Amino acid sequence: MATATGAVTGKAQCVTCRKEKSTTRCDGCSQPFCYNHLGDHRQELNKQLDEIEVNRDLFRQTLTEQSAKPENLTLIKQIDEWEQDSIDKIRQTANEARQTILQHSTKCLTDFETKLNTLTKELRESREENDFIEADLQRWNTQLTQMNNELDKPSTISIQHGSTPLISTIHVNASVSSHLPNLDNDAKSIQNGVTVAGGNGEGSRSNQLSSRFNFYIDKDQTMYIADYSNQRIIEWKLGAPNGEIVAGGNGVGNQGNLLNGLTLGIVDKVNDSFIISNIGNQRVIQWSRQNGTSGQTVISNITCFGLTIDNEGHLYVCDYDKHEVRRWKMGDTNGIVVAGGNGEGDRLDHLSQPCNMFVDGENSLYISDGRNHRVMKWMKDANEGVVVDGGQGLGNGLTQLFYPRGVRVDQLGNVYVADQYNFRIMRWSRHATQDSIIVDDINAGAEANQLQYPLNLSFDEQGNLYVVDYGNH
Repeated sequence: MATATGAVTGKAQCVTCRKEKSTTRCDGCSQPFCYNHLGDHRQELNKQLDEIEVNRDLFRQTLTEQSAKPENLTLIKQIDEWEQDSIDKIRQTANEARQTILQHSTKCLTDFETKLNTLTKELRESREENDFIEADLQRWNTQLTQMNNELDKPSTISIQHGSTPLISTIHVNASVSSHLPNLDNDAKSIQNGVTVAGGNGEGSRSNQLSSRFNFYIDKDQTMYIADYSNQRIIEWKLGAPNGEIVAGGNGVGNQGNLLNGLTLGIVDKVNDSFIISNIGNQRVIQWSRQNGTSGQTVISNITCFGLTIDNEGHLYVCDYDKHEVRRWKMGDTNGIVVAGGNGEGDRLDHLSQPCNMFVDGENSLYISDGRNHRVMKWMKDANEGVVVDGGQGLGNGLTQLFYPRGVRVDQLGNVYVADQYNFRIMRWSRHATQDSIIVDDINAGAEANQLQYPLNLSFDEQGNLYVVDYGNH
């Protein structure tokens, strides 16, 4: 976006006419333009916007046509064909079964009719010739009784169900491969956010938060929020007007029931407890979720901003001061360095003030390397990491970050980053040359389309994005 309010840079060279004039830099492309060509540049941007709107209208027309004719969809046609084929097979099999029953019944009735005709002929001849005795009468009576009994017998015809289904069943699989959204590489969200916790000013009431750092979201969309200045973990259910204290909230201190500057609380489902980063007391504690009144220290002498747990129950801890990540198994007295650990620096085997991290199904770590303004991927047992986002120095370009914090990765390998001092949420896709801006209004603020120092982010099971908006509580 170009603007005439940018700072005048003096006799710089205009990118259009290549003459040294008083210029203004475009906020979008950062190129200098003289006043004569700044309008042309803006006109070109408007032309590109017009083309986008035309393409949008064409897509809307196509979308409307598709919505109006769902019967033309390929999948619907496949279901219709399966339905008709199944009905045809059922009807054919039913008709064959009817014919079998009718043929069997007709044969039985014909046999009875033959026997009855034979008996009738014999009776007629015997009466005409007046030639019969008591034994003949008894025999004829016995024949009639037998035919009656046979006719009254239950049918020997039955229907058997085969072990192989007559038709194949179908199921419609409408699930998605990831709960996180898969947006186009150049996509930018223009939707406003909705406050789901806090938003009632800074404070300690049950409907307020104060400088919360991070949060954990459960599968049922219940959030557990590290309410930093209030020294408590707040459980906030979706749609609730306020939260409930589930850990801490007893004031500041270093006793077991007190917290001091907690930065993150995650849920350990195996042990039904909260794992809390208590940075003011330089410890990580375990706090029972079953009416726990105090916490038990599991790691001491550590300045921890970020925590996460892998599928095997290992705890990963970011040590902000030692510039490393350690992996712990519950009950261990010392963790194993799995990233960094070589002092502060910007080499691939270095970290500088790591803040948050995400562990994927292969136990690869994605670490927000704060002071290096980059996100590193550190594979299991690797000696160094790989830069997957940022790493181009401090800045607000699409290849730059400004002290990144929260990081999440979806099943397609897309990396989502809370770009703290750029007040935006970024997304980097595999093989992309630059990031996409997902949430951004350029300037910090409290409006529904603005953020003020986003510190963490996550997605729920439905793919909704949640962001910790630090400056707006």
